[in-house]
Amino acid sequence: MELRHLQHFVAVAEDQHFTRAAERLMVSQSGLSASIRALERELRAPLFVRTTRRVTLTEAGRALLAEAERILAQVRAAHEAVAAVQGVVRGTLSVGTEQCIAGVHVAGLLAAFRRRHPDVEIRLRQSGSGALAEEVAAGRLDLAFAYRTQADSEQLRSASLTDEPMYVLCHPDHRLTGAAAALTPADVADEVFVDFHPDWGPRRATDAAFAAAGVRRTVALEVNDVHSLLDLVDENLGIAVVPRHFRHKREALTALPLKGTGEVVYETVALLPPARATSPAARALMALLETERG
Repeated sequence: MELRHLQHFVAVAEDQHFTRAAERLMVSQSGLSASIRALERELRAPLFVRTTRRVTLTEAGRALLAEAERILAQVRAAHEAVAAVQGVVRGTLSVGTEQCIAGVHVAGLLAAFRRRHPDVEIRLRQSGSGALAEEVAAGRLDLAFAYRTQADSEQLRSASLTDEPMYVLCHPDHRLTGAAAALTPADVADEVFVDFHPDWGPRRATDAAFAAAGVRRTVALEVNDVHSLLDLVDENLGIAVVPRHFRHKREALTALPLKGTGEVVYETVALLPPARATSPAARALMALLETERG
């Protein structure tokens, strides 16, 4: 099995199309097809279901994809490690993040990193925390800034950035504005909720807080970006439970602390692969982050 076979396989799996993958790899379509057939012969299993419009992975293909991505990431890390020993940080830095993550100014951090390491190509992907954890563990991302979704494991480790309490955001004319200085999940259980997709960190933290309090709630308005959430609350269409730093994003809204949730907090972390698999670029970015945080 050759590395180019795995590279070709991953490209076809990503594009779900032989022609597009061949164009991206800058190889002939016939050469790409021959490479995939050679891999299938060696593994004695079909890797793709081919149609005239697209290709999809077979069960064997799905099993190979995770391993192929991990192998290619390790090969890339080996090349970059040798370059780092020679005093040069280069290659690609693939970073994942949630929107408006607490504890790190991602844009500013990446800008400072580029000034120090101009030979590194920076790639950024935005997604939910659960998906980001999977991407780092699979080797598709070098690191990610996200809400803590799980304990450290053999495939994934974390470095804590910050934690903060949850707050209830509501319109100034909402009945909760005149309530006590703090609210419990039971106080707001019957309200109309605006919230994020279930994979987002703030949604996960809110769900955990209400579960800890033994209170059920219904999310009527679900969004995938911060501004939409704030707009809906600003129009008095519902309330939102968010991390404390969100209260400064729309000063006109009323923000009240949420109590009675046990130990549940919104904790953000840097997610990294095991130390032996962490790329030099990722280590350099974390070192810069630690310097900026003092």
